[in-house]
Amino acid sequence: MRLYIVTLGCPKNEADFALFKYHLIQAGHQVVEDVEDADGVVINTCGFILDAKRESIDTILEFAEYKKKRPDFKIFVVGCLVQRYPDELISELPEVNGWFGVIPPKVLAENIDRVSKYVTDPVAVYHFEGRVDDKMPYAYVKIADGCDRACTFCTIPKFKGGFVSREIEDIVREVEYLLRKGKREIILVAQDTTGYGVDNYGYQALPKLLERLNQLDGEFWIRVMYMHPDHVTDEIIEAFSYDKVLKYFDVPVQHGSDKILRLMGRTKTSAELKALFEKIRERYPDAVLRTSIIVGFPGETREDFEQLLDFIRYVEFDKLGAFMYSEEEDAASAKLPGKVSKRTAQSRLDKLMELQAEISFIRNRRYLGKVIDVLFEEMVEGVLIGRGYMDAPEIDGNIFVRATKSLEEINGFAKVLVYETDTYDLEGELVG
Repeated sequence: MRLYIVTLGCPKNEADFALFKYHLIQAGHQVVEDVEDADGVVINTCGFILDAKRESIDTILEFAEYKKKRPDFKIFVVGCLVQRYPDELISELPEVNGWFGVIPPKVLAENIDRVSKYVTDPVAVYHFEGRVDDKMPYAYVKIADGCDRACTFCTIPKFKGGFVSREIEDIVREVEYLLRKGKREIILVAQDTTGYGVDNYGYQALPKLLERLNQLDGEFWIRVMYMHPDHVTDEIIEAFSYDKVLKYFDVPVQHGSDKILRLMGRTKTSAELKALFEKIRERYPDAVLRTSIIVGFPGETREDFEQLLDFIRYVEFDKLGAFMYSEEEDAASAKLPGKVSKRTAQSRLDKLMELQAEISFIRNRRYLGKVIDVLFEEMVEGVLIGRGYMDAPEIDGNIFVRATKSLEEINGFAKVLVYETDTYDLEGELVG
């Protein structure tokens, strides 16, 4: 079959489907870039929160409508949403030809046109055999998946299963392959990268993994995402000293009020979180701190929200993503009293993001007049677009440079003198 691919949700899904495309081709299928050339579509879904579920459902419905014009067109739906709601989806969406839960990419590819339903206990990790990526100079590498944490707002353990890590040598083989293919930034992802190795090695093995990857030949970046704040140790912080590991700390704290942190199932207090970020900045003065925040959590009072704002002012995160609380029917937080109205939550979200915009603008001014290494990704209308170490793809800012060289001439990294900054992005010129 000729298959069109749609990947929704988090970077872990992107990593999975880079391998899935490889196994599809090995199984005799073809991956096409235009749906009009396809015999069918494979939709990789997200089942985390309401907005993500709605996006997945809307995408399925769009292709169900498309199928009315092409009755022989096949629709295959896979991933977290299917794992979470296998029976409900099948009864509501008869247009779909195949339903597949959280299974390894190879198993999915080998069964895509053989069965109409494949939902078992989730199997979220795999062994590396090959992958097919886009032309971007970065790639996501999933080092583990599933979760054993007890955050009350999260249902991921119920449909992804417990935390499972891949072997170090298997990850190294995948990264070596990506470097041979020209990738210049390796982005390590998991539900919680701080938990890597605890299940199969008996200790937090992220530092060991970073040491091994740092020893690989070539000029490339290693970026670590999704570190649970309650489990960032001194050993993990020290592992960021390796020269290829970016001093970019993605630590989703979710709140800054001790009461709300307890209700969320977190163990560190706001004071302990402040001390953690102070330690990171003391060790790495140029460190970039990124976090995620949930506003409108059940029980969040005006006082709790003000404590959150004070926490944000104190830490001064370089990057911050914020979301309104999404009530999930099978999450422990759904049973908590003190529901916050959507109107109040939206107002708090707006106020929080106004504060963060001010902080981000000030933090970005640090780069004015400095020369930084930039990884360029594309050129649009004579403008090169890239990122420095401080920006992860798809979620952070960019650096814009008037092109005096082509992407091929630059071939990845170049030095840029920053001459203008705004809240999220930078502008500069090539030097050297």
